[in-house]
Amino acid sequence: MATKQAPPRAAHKTTAPAKEPRSFHFPSAFTVLFGVTIAVWLLAFIVPTGTYATDADSGRPIPGSYEATQAGLSFGDRLMELFLAPINGLYGVINPDGYIGPYESGELYGAAGVFLFVLAIGVFITMAMRTGAIDNGVARIAQRTKTRGAVLIAVLMVLFSIGGTTEGMAEETLGFYALLIPLMLALGYDRLVAAATILIGAGIGVLASTVNPFATGVASDAADISIGDGIGFRFLMYVLLVPVGVWWVLRYARKVKKDPATSMVGHVDGDDELRAQGLRDVPVLTGREKSVLGIVGLTFAFMIFAIVPWAQVINGPDAASYGWQLDWYFPELAALFIVMSLVVGLIGGLGEKGLTDTIVKGAGDFIGVGLIIVLARGVTVIMNNSEITGTILHSMEDLVSNTDSGVFGAVMFLINLPLAFLVPSTSGHAALAMPILAPLADFAGVSRAMVVTAYQSASGIINLITPTSAVVMGGLALAKVRYDQYLRFVLPLVGILLVLCVVIIGIGAAL
Repeated sequence: MATKQAPPRAAHKTTAPAKEPRSFHFPSAFTVLFGVTIAVWLLAFIVPTGTYATDADSGRPIPGSYEATQAGLSFGDRLMELFLAPINGLYGVINPDGYIGPYESGELYGAAGVFLFVLAIGVFITMAMRTGAIDNGVARIAQRTKTRGAVLIAVLMVLFSIGGTTEGMAEETLGFYALLIPLMLALGYDRLVAAATILIGAGIGVLASTVNPFATGVASDAADISIGDGIGFRFLMYVLLVPVGVWWVLRYARKVKKDPATSMVGHVDGDDELRAQGLRDVPVLTGREKSVLGIVGLTFAFMIFAIVPWAQVINGPDAASYGWQLDWYFPELAALFIVMSLVVGLIGGLGEKGLTDTIVKGAGDFIGVGLIIVLARGVTVIMNNSEITGTILHSMEDLVSNTDSGVFGAVMFLINLPLAFLVPSTSGHAALAMPILAPLADFAGVSRAMVVTAYQSASGIINLITPTSAVVMGGLALAKVRYDQYLRFVLPLVGILLVLCVVIIGIGAAL
């Protein structure tokens, strides 16, 4: 008897949930700097080492004295250099031979002063915001300028550029981010507009320095000329280039305000709260709030007054300081902001517990920015201790020999670009390069002042974008703008500035 067989069961199909495509996220500033540190460390294995003989009195390199050397670093020594890079970036000391380490005797090379200054700024701004005065003040400004945001951006950029061209305003700008970000958000812009207003405003001012003692002053002294030599040409560059930077930022700002979807940074956590603070109706500021805002404004104004070397700007880099001139630097500025934080807290009525809690919170909020600055400084320590900068400088010395005047000016600008990356400090770059490069102008029939202009323009352009700059990476960290987002925004402007500088300096040298 036949038996019926059951029909085969249909296989049960299970569909795995579709995996969402993994989107690429650009690494943080910490990761970028780690990658740069490794790359520079590896480069030191390839680039031959060499140094220049230095003048016994001034310590400057002597042209034509370059000699190949052996850095004397074993592989283990180089590993230790990499291992200690962040430590040297914080409190490394440079000895008379130029070597940097935590146990050396000499001058502090690390960024400990800037690190503490950033923490002090964080405490000061957080204390002022805790009183409510900053929020209400920003709201009042937003109400009064809501139809004139472009004018406000242009005015602020010009003010920052004046600070850059006269006294090399750089790290000092880090204190302004907490003030500008909520204001720009309330006016309908994004965080990139706030960051660009500061970075590009001050940066182009430094690029076109007129009497900046840290760039023009040091370079002019090293080139054995007066700081006033070439000031008319540098002022012309300032007048031509600052409007280009303002136009570029306003072009983007108008686009974002018209269509927020075009923002390169998009929405960032905390934007809504900051924007709401700026859009609130604040009919009248209280007397206490006006007092706090007045102290905040006076503190920043006094900071600028305290750091400008007035006598050197007016009478040249070798002039003796005026009796009323303070000549403050980061240690004094850090102390200023710590003391004024207490004054603001007391006037704001925060009380003892409010004061101490806010100090801890403010320092904690800004410590990430401070660490980024330390890591950036650590990269320059590796380059210094590996003795590769002299070799690169020597190759450039050969490159500019026997060129005509017009080509000489353009080439001088271009060869200072990689030097500016190797030595992000404007004064350090000047002290290193000018004694070698300035005398070459005599053979090309070009004014040494043109070499100074070419150097500071190249240094200024590179310091708009280099990841080894504490100003760039620290500012972007405060603004919560990723480095790749900033590069997408600023690189076309950098290209425009490069072309303009080459043309202007080439024409100037030829004339």
